[in-house]
Amino acid sequence: MSENGGREEVKMEEEKVYKVLMWGYLPGVLSHKSPLTSPVEVQLPENAIDDRSWKDVCGGGCGFAMAISGSGKLITWGSADDQGQSYLTSGKHGETPEPFLLPTEDRIMKAAAGWAHCVSISEKNDVYTWGWKECVPSSKVVANFAAGGSVEGDAFRKESVLIDQESPRSQGSKSVGGSVAHQDNKKPEETAKRRRIATAKQELESPPPADESLSAPPCIVELDPGVKITSVAAGGRHTLALSDVGQVWGWGYGGEGQLGLGSRIKIVASPHLIPCLDASLHGPDQSLGSPQGSITTGSQKRKALGSYIKRIACGGRHSAVITDAGVLLTFGWGLYGQCGLGNTNDVLRPTCVSSLLNTRIKAVAGGLWHSVCLCEHGHVYTFGGNQFGQLGLGTGTDHSETSPRLVDASILENKNAKLVSCGARHSAIMTEDSKIYSWGWNKYGQLGLGDTVDRNDPCEVSIDDCRPKDVACGWWHTLLLAERHP
Repeated sequence: MSENGGREEVKMEEEKVYKVLMWGYLPGVLSHKSPLTSPVEVQLPENAIDDRSWKDVCGGGCGFAMAISGSGKLITWGSADDQGQSYLTSGKHGETPEPFLLPTEDRIMKAAAGWAHCVSISEKNDVYTWGWKECVPSSKVVANFAAGGSVEGDAFRKESVLIDQESPRSQGSKSVGGSVAHQDNKKPEETAKRRRIATAKQELESPPPADESLSAPPCIVELDPGVKITSVAAGGRHTLALSDVGQVWGWGYGGEGQLGLGSRIKIVASPHLIPCLDASLHGPDQSLGSPQGSITTGSQKRKALGSYIKRIACGGRHSAVITDAGVLLTFGWGLYGQCGLGNTNDVLRPTCVSSLLNTRIKAVAGGLWHSVCLCEHGHVYTFGGNQFGQLGLGTGTDHSETSPRLVDASILENKNAKLVSCGARHSAIMTEDSKIYSWGWNKYGQLGLGDTVDRNDPCEVSIDDCRPKDVACGWWHTLLLAERHP
């Protein structure tokens, strides 16, 4: 017996309490305010009485932000009018963070957001999605793969989706995001590019009305029996889902190959299995081993690439996955080199980034026009568009990097990155010593550096009175999950 009368004094470890910080801009909410150029704490909803902490940050899209509370509620906030695009996600996000109504009482474990659609996973591994109708699986639209990706049905005849909502002037000469230019129509690339730019400008000048018919309410995603989804990623208009056995499923818009199905199919209206590692589908000079040709074919190729997929990521119109062998595969839009394959071609099937084969990749993130990946040694590589310095290479020109480049800024010397994230045109990482660094476009303070000046090199974000645990970039904003100090 103990000296205190038989009552053993057991010191319980205090439960860790996390908070969410935000900086940047949500169109429609902050239009009447100055941008949040430095981290500001996000308050938990007053009606979430069972919550005293946050669990995860999920970034968000254009005009809305998203995080998960400690009790597993999906919390959203953002625009409630047509200055942002969040009206398309249904639910009418307001400026005050509130629980988002989903057709389930189950805890939400993970979530992701694209430009104007969202996807989440419940504790029972049910997948829910909502927002822009092109991104929500529907039986009303039937993809005809045999006809080369045509779409049957009367829905979505009009292509009026923008990947980004911004004035053409601020986007510069590479303002892209409207209807798709099909490079397989044998027109010169520059002609296709000009058509894409012109379409984007026209649509930006006449944004779609806040019409509820453009959005779909939350619905469960029907997958094959036995498929258990453990991770999700959302791009501009497409979605990827990763199963517990390392298979990748995709749906939504695939006009540039971002669904990895080998064609420019416009709408994939139901989840389809993406053949990421099926070497039998590819010849010796195609897809998985190209364009560098450093992997052999058949069983040797498959063994070198890995056995299953461990990580998934979506950019604006491109996708990336990482195998269990640490091999990075990319596919989709390649106009700015965001697939990292040494050229600016669109990639219709998952393709090995062979220049990184000697580097085991642990994590990857996609922006609108660029990609960021993290190797096992903590080094960061970037590739794609660099219009605003989003590659972190010390240059802010319009020159794109079509192959991965090491981010070797002096401020990161002896630092090992642990997490990477991308916004539309900015990037952020967290290092193993829980420091946050950001770079790229900063018009709305999305770098959290106290100003609105773009950065070409990584800069440290000042975080006081807490210990960062995770960082997630939204379209024009950034969220941070941090442990409160006792």
